[in-house]
Amino acid sequence: MKPVAQVAPSAPPTGDLLASGPATDLPTADADEGSRRIPAWASLALRIAATSALVWLVLRNIDWTELGSVFRSLDGRWLIGGMLVAVAAHSLAGVRWAGLARPIGFHFSTFSFVRRFFEGVFFSLCLPTSIGGDVVKAYRLAPTSSGRLLAACTVLADRLTGLSALAVLAATTLIAYQFDLGLPASIGVAALLVAFVTGGLILSVGSLDWLLSRAPLLHAARSFVAKLLPYQQRPGLLARAVGWSMLIQVGFVCCVMLMARGMSLPVPTQAWFYAVPLVSLATVLPISISGVGIREVGFVHLLAEYGVTEEQAVALGMLWFMAQVGNGMLGGVSFLLDRGQAAGS
Repeated sequence: MKPVAQVAPSAPPTGDLLASGPATDLPTADADEGSRRIPAWASLALRIAATSALVWLVLRNIDWTELGSVFRSLDGRWLIGGMLVAVAAHSLAGVRWAGLARPIGFHFSTFSFVRRFFEGVFFSLCLPTSIGGDVVKAYRLAPTSSGRLLAACTVLADRLTGLSALAVLAATTLIAYQFDLGLPASIGVAALLVAFVTGGLILSVGSLDWLLSRAPLLHAARSFVAKLLPYQQRPGLLARAVGWSMLIQVGFVCCVMLMARGMSLPVPTQAWFYAVPLVSLATVLPISISGVGIREVGFVHLLAEYGVTEEQAVALGMLWFMAQVGNGMLGGVSFLLDRGQAAGS
C-alpha cells in the first residue's frame, strides 16, 4: 500500500466541515428526481398500514382466553431474569460503541456511551423511522453538524458490526441444523464466518487511503476522511467490535430463552439460536413500526414445528417487545435527567 500524505491529528471537530465552499458548489437533484421520492408522510402511512396488517394477521386466529391463560401461567422470575439479561446486552452494546468512537476523537466515559445507547433505544421506539435512534445518538454525541457527521460514522460502524454478528449467528445455527453438526464443528463454522465478515469490514475501510490520496490538500473532506483512518490502521478495532457483537447477540438469545422458560415452551436450545437472530434481522427491515407484528409472526412460523401454539408464540413476541420497551424507558429517563441537569446549570 502506497503511503499517503500525513494529516495532523486533531480533536473532535467543532466547525462545519462542509463550510469550505458555497452551497452552489454542491450537486443538486433535478426536479423530476425529487418528485419521484416518496414523501415522509406517505412512508409513515405505509408503515402504519403494514403494522396494522401484521397485527391483524397475528391476532385473527388467536384464542383470547388461551392467550390470557398463557400470561397468567408465566413464571415472573424467568421474565425478570430475561429483562435483566436484555439490560446487560444493551449495556455491552454501549461498550462496543465506545470502542469504535474513542479512536476517532470522542473521548467520553464508557458510562456516557452506555447512556447514549439506551437513549437511542428509546427514540427508536418513539420515532416512526427505523434509523431514528441512530440519528439521535449521533446528535447527542457531538455539538456541531460536522461532529455529528463523524459521530454518525461511529454509529454506522457499530450498527454494521452488530448486524454482521447477527447474520453469523443465524447462519451458523442453520448450517449446523441442516448438516447435523456437533458443537465443535458448529464452533468452527462460526469462527470461519466471523473471520469472513470481519475481513469484509476491514476491506470495506481499506479504500480510505485511496480517498485520502485523491482529496485536495486543503479540502475539508480530507480532514474528515483522515479522522476515520484508525479503522483502517487498527483493524483490531473492527475485530473486537464483531467479537463484542457476538456476545451481545448471544445475550439477546438468552433473554428470549429465559422468557420462554418461564412459559415452559418445549423448544430445544439450538432452535433459539436461529429463531431469535432471524426474527431480529426481520425487525431491522423498514416494514413495521418498532418491529411490531414481525416478532409475533416470526415466532408463530419458526416455533410451530416444536409444538408451540400461536398463543404462546404471540405471547413470547409481546414479552420480547416489552423487554425492549423497558430498556427504552431507561434511555428515556436518562435523556430527561440529562436535559434537566443541562437546564438547571
